[in-house]
Amino acid sequence: MPTLPFLFDILKYTISGLGVVYIAFYLFKPYLDKSESIQLLELKRTISNQTLPLRLQAYERVVLFIERVNPASLLIRLNGSADTAAELQAIIVNEVRNEFQHNITQQIYVSARVWNVVKRVKDDTINMINNAVKALPPDTSALELSKVILVHLSKLEDNPYDVALGLIRQDMEELH
Repeated sequence: MPTLPFLFDILKYTISGLGVVYIAFYLFKPYLDKSESIQLLELKRTISNQTLPLRLQAYERVVLFIERVNPASLLIRLNGSADTAAELQAIIVNEVRNEFQHNITQQIYVSARVWNVVKRVKDDTINMINNAVKALPPDTSALELSKVILVHLSKLEDNPYDVALGLIRQDMEELH
């Protein structure tokens, strides 16, 4: 029978040891959690410092895209490259699509809201050009199409290109 008290002593010491380990774990757990959160914040800060220049460059490219597809600047750039309205329409639509394709990778770095604005500007520009051509006789000159497009833009209460740029600026301010 001397083994029974010996087993009880082993059980007491084991339970006491487990209790001490349990208490020590819960005393150190907040420290370990805080250390982990500090490391996570440092990692996020490092990643942010590396991607911020890329994101700013992407916003810059998106602004440039909107400026380049704005019919006011697009028509000046393409002045004299077509004789008929249909030719100018094809050139403008091709130019807008090429600009969009050239900047499509920027969607990785800009917010979803900004990228939706970019797609909307592209689609609205193409639709505006196509609708202007449909409203004109088939033998209309490219100069007449240009005038119709610019008059249409001037009649709009809010210039959609300025609104798009404002939304992008707003998004950039939230980036900082």
